[in-house]
Amino acid sequence: MTRFDFYHLQKTPLEQVLPKLCEKAYSTGKRIKIIVGNEERVEFINSLLWTYNEESFLPHGSKKDGFIEEQPIFISSDEKNENNALLLILVDGAMPKIEILNTYERVLNIFDGNDEFSLNNARNYWKEIKSTNGELHYWQQKENGTFEQKV
Repeated sequence: MTRFDFYHLQKTPLEQVLPKLCEKAYSTGKRIKIIVGNEERVEFINSLLWTYNEESFLPHGSKKDGFIEEQPIFISSDEKNENNALLLILVDGAMPKIEILNTYERVLNIFDGNDEFSLNNARNYWKEIKSTNGELHYWQQKENGTFEQKV
């Protein structure tokens, strides 16, 4: 059964949160797919993961980089699981069909709680997943930028 984790950003932008979550996910040894809401943001996220910290290294790439099947972290706006990932991270409003989500062990949906449109989309996606009896977890960002699981 797939586990779904919703990360509600309130204090820190995606550009600071995504690399940290990717580091944690990468440390599990499982391949990761990041689905970005639109094609224009793919290369931005790709660049971000190369430059966010001079002392860190997250092996990743996009279609532009090639070797798609070999990428430990693959970034795309496409729903296909080209790198055979077990972990899926959704950003920028990406909302694949539930059938796609259920092919992963774990799905992290990161959304901006300060943007009304993103917040409403996340709520609707939560309801859709809940209707399929998915295992849902909700993480809200605290004042200091860390996340606290809410029940």
